[in-house]
Amino acid sequence: MYKSQDYSISRILSNNVVLVSDPTVNTEVVLLGKGLGFGQKAGNPIAKNDERIEKRFRMENELHLNQFQSLLTQIDQSVIEIAEEIISWICDEMTPEINELIHVALPDHIQFAVHRLSSGMEIVNPFLFEIQALYPQEFILAERSAALIEDTFTITVPESEIGFLALHIHSAVSYIPVAQTVKHTNLILEMIQMVEERLTLKVTKESLHYTRMITHFRFVLERLMEGKTIENPLLDRVKSMLPEAYELALQLGELISQKLDVKVPEDEVGYMAMHLFRLFQLVKDIRE
Repeated sequence: MYKSQDYSISRILSNNVVLVSDPTVNTEVVLLGKGLGFGQKAGNPIAKNDERIEKRFRMENELHLNQFQSLLTQIDQSVIEIAEEIISWICDEMTPEINELIHVALPDHIQFAVHRLSSGMEIVNPFLFEIQALYPQEFILAERSAALIEDTFTITVPESEIGFLALHIHSAVSYIPVAQTVKHTNLILEMIQMVEERLTLKVTKESLHYTRMITHFRFVLERLMEGKTIENPLLDRVKSMLPEAYELALQLGELISQKLDVKVPEDEVGYMAMHLFRLFQLVKDIRE
């Protein structure tokens, strides 16, 4: 018998996943749970307190929903369960406001990673240290996610793979595609290389100077991509008192403009120069 508090099935996505409508709030919800879709059809009710329901989430984009349905036919149910467990951690420990595409991207990545690692194929992650430094909370969650994957599939998940998982977690909470984060991280490495060449000094990755530098560069790129502007009341003094650092900051600004097709304001260049001045001082102290 249909009750007003019941969900109504809109679409059967698999034997264990259904799309339902919630008449009380006029929205659709994806339900996960063993056997929820088995033998069912559109229009049938499912009680909101059905004990089989293990997870509920909304997916409003029709393309994402179709991709999710297609994915369900291609990957193991255990991968879906692992991915949704990780997504629950993200919502509980970081933010409930996440990009719904993570429900597609994360299980797809995990499935491919498990296949690669089971076959002895490990991909080198050239940004591993930078990912750890820039996204520490995401990396901690990725480490726990890797342990869950290891326990489920009896494989070893190397640190390089943990870095890739952290990128997906960051993408979910920032709404920034993984490819864009990788592009920005690669640009940050190019900026660091430019700084090191100018200073003729290799900055140790484990040092506080390195962490400060990549963190500042990250926030510069994020502000530029979001169209945010900042005022630098010390700009004129920076230009006159820190000419070498300012000149290097201008070169970094030109590199950013070239790579991201954005204009880097003078105020932003000035702040980069102020951070770079610390490194100029470090070089001076070392060589005296």
